[in-house]
Amino acid sequence: MTDRFFLYDETEDTKTRFVSFMGENQRFDLAIMKTDRYYGKSIVLDIQGSRFAILGQDDLDEEGYLEYAYNLSEEDAEELRSFLRQIV
Repeated sequence: MTDRFFLYDETEDTKTRFVSFMGENQRFDLAIMKTDRYYGKSIVLDIQGSRFAILGQDDLDEEGYLEYAYNLSEEDAEELRSFLRQIV
């Protein structure tokens, strides 16, 4: 058996919100996890697309970030950004 070297192994309570909504071109199925970790940012999982990102307001303002992180068109990313601005 190999000894493992853990950088950390912690358990933390999170608050998770599951939300689904229709955009103009696609459906968004998200799990949004709030935690004290990551400097107050949220972990936003795209359940259908199997992608996730750790997001705060600064990340929403970064041009092209949602398009890259979730493999979205500019139009679809703007719909997601508009929704996330309200809750992140």
